[in-house]
Amino acid sequence: MTDRVPVLKIGDVLLVSIQIDLEDQMVLDLQEDLSERIVRTGAHGVVIDISALEIVDSFVGRMLATIAAISRVLGAETVVVGMRPAVAMTLVELGLSLGGVRTALNLEQGLEQLSIARDLPPVQW
Repeated sequence: MTDRVPVLKIGDVLLVSIQIDLEDQMVLDLQEDLSERIVRTGAHGVVIDISALEIVDSFVGRMLATIAAISRVLGAETVVVGMRPAVAMTLVELGLSLGGVRTALNLEQGLEQLSIARDLPPVQW
């Protein structure tokens, strides 16, 4: 049995906080879990927090792009938050542009981006 990445609901946004290195099966489980939650909850946004990741490889980069594409097809925009400078540099060096994936420095800015995208007032903390 593999660990599953928790998917939390905040209003009409789903929050995914990746705290550990992802194995292939965990990514497949996350894609399935997140897709089901988007449909079940009618979420309009997904925030993926990668602030705990110190390094990434092409697999993680492709995973982020794939999750964003799946979410978009289901009607939810995706914002990746908490990217460290070293992670950003690695993704660029690997040639991964993460097309269709918005980024923000932190959770608050990510939620604000989703609110602006939907023309809603920003979430107040």
